Amino acid sequence: MLSKQSMEGRYQVSMIAFDQIVPENHLVRKIEKVMDFTFIY
Repeated sequence: MLSKQSMEGRYQVSMIAFDQIVPENHLVRKIEKVMDFTFIY
């Protein structure tokens, strides 16, 4: 069911680092260790 949300909730900002949400044993972390991504702007 869809519900209406208050307008003030839409303007909240959360600052989250990927290090906080990606588990230590995730494949992305393993790839990051061996791949150089400095060529990406």
